[in-house]
Amino acid sequence: MASNSTALVLPAQSGTNKAEDIRDLKGPVHIPGSYAWLWWVLIALALAAAAYFLWRKLKVRKPAAKPVVAVPPHRKAKDRLRAAGELMSDPYQFCSLVSDVLRTYVEERFNLRAPDRTTEEFMDELRTSQQLHVDHKSLLEDFLSRCDLVKFARMEPTEPELRSLLDSALRFVDETAPVAEELAAQEQKVAA
Repeated sequence: MASNSTALVLPAQSGTNKAEDIRDLKGPVHIPGSYAWLWWVLIALALAAAAYFLWRKLKVRKPAAKPVVAVPPHRKAKDRLRAAGELMSDPYQFCSLVSDVLRTYVEERFNLRAPDRTTEEFMDELRTSQQLHVDHKSLLEDFLSRCDLVKFARMEPTEPELRSLLDSALRFVDETAPVAEELAAQEQKVAA
């Protein structure tokens, strides 16, 4: 069937009745009162507010952080060196601990990387540094060399030699500890 119109014409189906093709009208749709939506919004807001206040009340509150007391490096080192005195029965453990304490002290006090370097690397840097006096440099070099002999060459020092080693470490810390003016400046820096 040819046509010039743009309308789509469908052929009639056989066996259908036009009366069956038309449906009845539906009744009017009931629209709720004009303020019913407002009640739903208010209920939702009330539930959200109750949930928020319950969450705030049950939320675990973290206690205020306690202020960190900054212990000066020389005090930490002296305390750890005194505690190391208990290990004199084991020269290897004693020398390892005392050497680590002194290296950590030098790093914290003078900002020289000591704990993660070999003695030779550390002493090369220390020789070029102007932060330590020549006497302190030689004391530190002698101390670390004697510790290395025990740690790596398995030298067995006597108890008086170990006491001498501990005394030289304590003397180094005492002689290089900051003076009162430096301590006051460091405490102000930490407080800020």
